[in-house]
Formats: sequence, C-alpha cells, structure tokens
Amino acid sequence: MASFNPLKLAYLRDFIPRTFELFSKKEGGGYSLKSLSKDCISGITVGIVALPLAMAFSIAAGGTPAQGLYTTIAAGFFISLLGGSKFQIGGPTGAFVVILYGVISRHGMGGLIVATAMAGIILILMGISGLGKLIKFIPYPVTTGFTTGIGVLIFSQQIKDFFGFSIEKTSPEFFESWGQYIGSFTTLNPVTLGVGLGTLAIILLIRKLYPRIPAAVVGVIAATVVCHFLALPTETIGTRFGGIPRGLPVPVMPNLSWGLVRDLLPDTFTIALLAAIESLLSAVVADTMTGDRHNANMELVAQGVGNIAAAFMGGIPATGAIARTATNIKAGAVSPVSGIIHSVVLVLFILFLAPVASSIPLASLSAVLMVVAWDMSNLPRFTRIVYRAPKSDTIVLLTTFILTIAVDLTFAVEVGMIMAVFLFLKRMIEVTGIRPGDKLPGFETVYSGTGVPLSPADEGARPVHPKNIEVYEITGPFFFGVADMLQHVLRGVAKKPQAFILRMRDVPAVDSTGITALESFLAQCRSGKIRLIISEARDQPRKALEKAGFIAEIGEENMASTLEEAIQKAEAV
Repeated sequence: MASFNPLKLAYLRDFIPRTFELFSKKEGGGYSLKSLSKDCISGITVGIVALPLAMAFSIAAGGTPAQGLYTTIAAGFFISLLGGSKFQIGGPTGAFVVILYGVISRHGMGGLIVATAMAGIILILMGISGLGKLIKFIPYPVTTGFTTGIGVLIFSQQIKDFFGFSIEKTSPEFFESWGQYIGSFTTLNPVTLGVGLGTLAIILLIRKLYPRIPAAVVGVIAATVVCHFLALPTETIGTRFGGIPRGLPVPVMPNLSWGLVRDLLPDTFTIALLAAIESLLSAVVADTMTGDRHNANMELVAQGVGNIAAAFMGGIPATGAIARTATNIKAGAVSPVSGIIHSVVLVLFILFLAPVASSIPLASLSAVLMVVAWDMSNLPRFTRIVYRAPKSDTIVLLTTFILTIAVDLTFAVEVGMIMAVFLFLKRMIEVTGIRPGDKLPGFETVYSGTGVPLSPADEGARPVHPKNIEVYEITGPFFFGVADMLQHVLRGVAKKPQAFILRMRDVPAVDSTGITALESFLAQCRSGKIRLIISEARDQPRKALEKAGFIAEIGEENMASTLEEAIQKAEAV
C-alpha cells in the first residue's frame, strides 16, 4: 500500500476551484438563498459596469465592440467558475490595450486570436508548475513603471476619437501618433469634442458626489441619449462597426501554422506574463478588501482556460480586472457565482439590447478610457517612489516607464527586471563582507602607542592570539558577487598564521561560486602550511559544502560548531 504523502496532498489542494467550496460547511455554513441574492445583485451591478469597458478596451486595442463583449462573457465565466479567488472578475483590461494594438498591426486579428489561445496554454502551464506563487516577487518599481506607462499610452490612443480627428490609421508608436495629432489639429470636430468633454464631466462629477453609482455607465448612457435625440454629427459604434450582432458566435478553431506560432511567441509570452501579473495583483487587492486568501496557482489555470475560451469565441486576451473586482466586492458579492452572473448579464444584453449599442458615441467611450488611464497611472504612487524610495528603485521605475512608452512593454519589463536584479546584487555585496573577528576568547588586547586600548572597529586594530591564530568572519550571503573577497584575506595578514578560523555564523546561504572560492582558499592555506578551520556553518551552507565534497576535502576534524571549539582545535596545531 502506498504511503501517505502530505506534500502531494498540499499540491493537489492548490488546484481546487473556489466554487467547489459553495456547499462546504467550513465556508460560513454553506451556500444559501441569501448568499445567492447577494451574488445576483453584485453580478448585475458589475455586469453593467463591465458593459462599456468591454467595448471600449476592445475598440482601443483595434478590435470590435462585439469582441470585447464575447471576451468578457467567455473568459469571465470560466475565470469565476474555475478561479482561485472568490471575488475575481475577468475580462479585457487596459493593460492589454497597447500590446494588442501592436499584435493586430503586425499579424492581424487572426494572429491575435492565436496568440490569445497560446497565452492561455502558457498560463495553465504556469499554474500547474507552481509559478503562481513566484509572480508576486516581481519588483514593485517594475510593475509601477509599466502600469503608469500603459496608462499614458492608453490616454494617448484616445485623443483621435475624443477630438474627432480625421486620421485614417493612428500609428501604434507614441511619438509618431502625437505627430499625427498635431498635424491633424485642423480637422478637429467640435461636436465630438463636446460629447467627450460632457461625458468626462459627468463621470468625474458622479465619482465625486455619488461614488457608489457606476459613473462610466451613466456617462455613456447620457451621451448616447443626447447624441441620438439631437442627431449630433459624431461617430458611433454603428457608423464605424455596423453595430453588435444579436447572438453569440459559434466557437471556431483558430487558424494555426508553425510560421505564425513562431512569429507570435514573443507577444504570446508578454500577454501571458502580463495576464498572470495583473490577475494575481487583482486577487491580492480582493484579499486585502475582504480578508480572504486566494489560490495563486488555480487562479492562473482559470485565467488560462478563460483565455482559450475567449480565443474560440473570436475574442481578445483577458485577465482579472482590479476595478471590476473591487466593484464586485463593494456590491456585496459572497462567492464566484457573482462573476458567473455578470457574464450572464452581458449575454442578455447581446440577445435583447444589442441595437441600442449602435448609438453609443465613440467619444464617450474615449472619455471612459481616459479616466481608466488616469486611474492606472496612479501618479501619487509614482511620485512617491520617485521622491521617497531609494535611488536604485527610482532608476528602475523611470527606466521601465520610459521604455514602456518609447519602445514596448516586453522590452521595458525585461530591462526593468534585469536592472532590479543587478541592483539587488549590488545591495547584497554592500552588506556582505569578510572582516577580522573581535572580542574573541583567549585573544590579547591590541594597544595604541599611547597605551589606550583600541576598539576592534578602529583602523588596523584587531585581537591577537599568542599562538598566532587568525579569526575572520563572513557576514551575509556568500555568493558569486562577493566570492573574490576571500582571495585577498591572506594577502592582508601581516604575519603568516599557524591556523586560520573562518566563521560562517552569519552566512545564510552559499552558492557554487562561493564553494569554489572556499576550495581555492583551502588550497592557498595548505600551500602556506596553514590549518583552515570552518566554524559555525549554518544548515544551508553546511549541506551545500557537504554535497560539493568540500567537507570531505577539508576533513570533519576541521569543522567546528562553536568558536570555542574552533579555537581549541587551532591551539592544538
């Protein structure tokens, strides 16, 4: 009979959707009619909020309003059904707009649908492999830098429809697009600008006076009613896209070819990484608001399934939406059923109210996205890091931000991560050192020329043992960044000792480069007929040294668990 493995059980628990807890006695006595009523109210509320956002994000990315709705329905349903968070709401988000616009420009909508499906597969693999718990270690300045950069780009992309400029195709490049805006300023449509400003004013006013009311929905409805009854000459969803089909599309298999898959791989990994980051950040926000605890790995699996479903529906990539998730919680949601209901609300809209969407002015959706862009930018958080964080964090933040705008998100995140890693290594090198020991038993006090005892911290001052024993101590992780320090220790010793004690009580970890440096130091000591004793090695370094064969090489008799034991062994030389 196979033995019980608690680690395997813990691993399997990472892949249990939160919907499976609905009828669990441990979860507040099970799911009741009262719980269902709360989920219905919150689901309807967040469905109404998601309606204009789904269409706006899809249009901004280069898709159609219908694709945004299909994505919200398909991805939102599976993200809630299979997710690791009780409150997560999935759908298109602003973070994707810039990336998707570039993918469509290079590979067309068919390429984007293939990339969405491939990203879904990668997300599932990330969840199964346990990477969900590692995504949270991406440095805060990197996420803040690219999030603010995306906010600026989204705002920039709305200028054309907000002002009504006559531009056939807006460039995906930030600086080129602003050149187009400046060159097309004479084509400004005052009516379109008025609709955009009016929508923006309504949204900001409602957010300030009535924060519980979905301001974006009210703003879009007001603009639609005014434009329809006054027959204002401004572009609408109907005039540009021909309206929204009344019904759901038949799932189709994306057209695959090895050449297309190969070309899409860089964009696919970017979509998958961004989806993972944003969905887990959204889940963390939900945990903070509710005191719940999400399951990161299952959340990634659900995100993957949701994106594959969106691709089969002809949709665009989706992820956890922070604003809609927060709205879901504030509306009283108690379980993932709320997210499922929010998808059903959008299905009912398509089936019965699709013609109404044809009259929505594009300038009003641009106003909605401008507000979203401002919220994403979070300038107070950005400026706080610039003025109050360590200089290294500020450099990473500004580099990621500038590269996101000037180059692309993938390159910005890669450079930001590399810079963050190197700056972290620099900090580790600064806190790691090899210094003479102080306050050692059996050692004599060192005196200055005036007869006043010197502190061991004074330059040139260190304890001296009558039998010529040197004691040095490594502080901090002993890794490749500091391994060369050890090679200079013996050169700095004025008189060749009989024994050398190397204390490792403050070394939490050692890597292969550090072990190689110890081996070289051991050879250096033996060539000078100096006995090397390793003292107080902690668990990880000792196991690493043993596995590498260093302990067998130096001999167990030269390993000491305390400084006193090491000194006794050295005195016996």
